Amino acid sequence: MAPIIERVSESRLVSESPHWDVETQSLYYIDSFGKSIHKYTPSTNLHAKATIGHVSFIIPVEGKPNQFVTAIDHEFQLITWDGISDTVSNVQKIAEVDNQPGLEGNRINDGKADPTGRLWAGTVCFDIVTCVNTPHRGILYSIDKDRQVKSHVSKVSMSNGLAWNASLKKFYYIDSVEKRVDEFDFDAESGTIKNRKPLFTLEKHNINGLPDGQTIDADGNLWVALFGGSKVIKIDSRNPETLLDTIELPVPQVTSVAFGGANLDELYVTTANIPNVADDVLPPESGCVFRITGLGVKGFPGVRVKM
Repeated sequence: MAPIIERVSESRLVSESPHWDVETQSLYYIDSFGKSIHKYTPSTNLHAKATIGHVSFIIPVEGKPNQFVTAIDHEFQLITWDGISDTVSNVQKIAEVDNQPGLEGNRINDGKADPTGRLWAGTVCFDIVTCVNTPHRGILYSIDKDRQVKSHVSKVSMSNGLAWNASLKKFYYIDSVEKRVDEFDFDAESGTIKNRKPLFTLEKHNINGLPDGQTIDADGNLWVALFGGSKVIKIDSRNPETLLDTIELPVPQVTSVAFGGANLDELYVTTANIPNVADDVLPPESGCVFRITGLGVKGFPGVRVKM
């Protein structure tokens, strides 16, 4: 039986960074251009939204109800949100990155907690004029529970998808402009990565679009959103350059993916509705969140940040 794709939200400008929270059985995600955070609870079909600024992600904090880590521009923040109100409170700065001379125009992009609860996020230059003249300005960072910031990868163009395997030995990373998924060796105790090498290269498979967000399933396969490619691809993390499956979406700008649902067998897919990226008129469902069922696989829940 073919997978079933259904729309579960209204259109946003740039829906992305989905995080499935087991404790609340809900999906958190953001609309970066809409400057808002969102919560979707499937059991009640309730949607909540709060406007906070040019946000990059929202991740719950372990052991602290209604507290979340977010990022606004180049600042990591701790906020309080009840998941109902249209405003947040108790905004606290955690750390600031890319604030030195030469990195003007940078902002934090995709972020995720690794299986130990350590926060990872990279930066991207959003100032078009600056980025054209000086590319590769982004950096991949991590922040531990003591709020210590560590840089891992420099000369990044557009930091995006993050994933780890179940054994905590491998880290998978996407710099979208490179049009590939890369693999690193990962040391969970020290929170370090090394030995970067390509895992999957879009151009070798004649696949259009840019790799954006990604997630990993319980079988160890990666699911990668393709911005401008109208699809999510499934690749083998153990065998380089192996495409396992392709799921076509009814919209072109696919931004990220996360497994969710009571059995973690539903794939939530965020999309964007950015005009003028291509000459084509975007479909009306662009910018919506979709749920895909019937894939026959399970994933892992989103990990809460230890902070």
